[in-house]
Amino acid sequence: MGENRRKVFHMVTISRSISLMKGQFDHLTKKGFDMGIVSSPGKELSDIKSLNKIEVLMEREISIIKDIKSLAQLIRLFRIEKPYILNTGTPKAGLLGALASYITRVPNRVYTIRGLRLETTTGWKRKILWFSEKVTCTLSSKVICISPSLRDRAIELRLVDKSKTVIFANGSSNGINVNNYPSPIHHKEKTLKLKKGLKIKETSFVLGFVGRLTKDKGVHELIEAFIGLERENVDVKLIILGNYASGDPISDSIKEEIETNDNIIYLGFVDDPTPYYYLFDLLIFPTYREGFGNVSIQSQAAGTPVITTNATGAVDTVVDGVTGFIIPIGRSNEIIEKVIYLKMNESERIRMGKEARSRALKDYKSEVIWNEMSDFYKSL
Repeated sequence: MGENRRKVFHMVTISRSISLMKGQFDHLTKKGFDMGIVSSPGKELSDIKSLNKIEVLMEREISIIKDIKSLAQLIRLFRIEKPYILNTGTPKAGLLGALASYITRVPNRVYTIRGLRLETTTGWKRKILWFSEKVTCTLSSKVICISPSLRDRAIELRLVDKSKTVIFANGSSNGINVNNYPSPIHHKEKTLKLKKGLKIKETSFVLGFVGRLTKDKGVHELIEAFIGLERENVDVKLIILGNYASGDPISDSIKEEIETNDNIIYLGFVDDPTPYYYLFDLLIFPTYREGFGNVSIQSQAAGTPVITTNATGAVDTVVDGVTGFIIPIGRSNEIIEKVIYLKMNESERIRMGKEARSRALKDYKSEVIWNEMSDFYKSL
């Protein structure tokens, strides 16, 4: 490979999305690639020390004037830097990056679909989002889909031809660092300490939720199910990790329940949720759409089974009846049934946890994803 062919730029809209690629850059640099990262300004971009990092202000929402300015800046950037491979992810960076790289004739224009926001929209907004994704996929030479069901959905929606798509290993955008997930037996002392700190009885059955607090994440069904469990006099606690989001907000009544119910422990956003996965008896992941569903695999790596939905992306993370349960979207009554079943059948829950951990550690190692990505770049 000539020097210019090793030049790879990864691009996302906001710097927070850089965390979705943790470890990738170092791995690819060691494989001989000249890595650069492009995103809007932010702490995550500032924290990167060893790479070529470029700030380009991009708005997540539609903003015609600002978007044109961002596009002009990207065109100038690509003409100067001349990346051989551009890998864009997140919708706005995908669209602007695809347009700018097509105009400047970047040889390999790769788009990583990490989810389809249009799945849970209607009317004109859905049409705009569909058109944006269609343009991005059309102008890209390859499209990485981070799960099999996401690829199927993108093809079904006529966004991309199957021949253009790529999936690394079993899916996920970055895999998991298996070293972060010791056996639950070795984590027991830390788990008990964490439980004590949260004033949860050692015998309490603990449900967990990790993610943004939005309708799309199934937060309404989560809280409705929890209220239903309380009505059935099930002794249960719920720990919620994640921030409220202004886009797709939850209702005031659900928010009030989260903040006033004594059996719900709301901790907000947590930098590292790993210790909590060991504390949960079950992770509830009632999402309406995902690209893949990292929290589901992370929970299973800690030996905690997951109840999720048959939503795009999420459905790939659980083997139904083996590592957890897959239920239809929007069914709080089925969450109640599955929680009661697994609370009453401890041996079944433990069996599922062991199966879940084994599958997560075997099938979703970060290094497997990174090596396939490296091979893919070399093939270009």
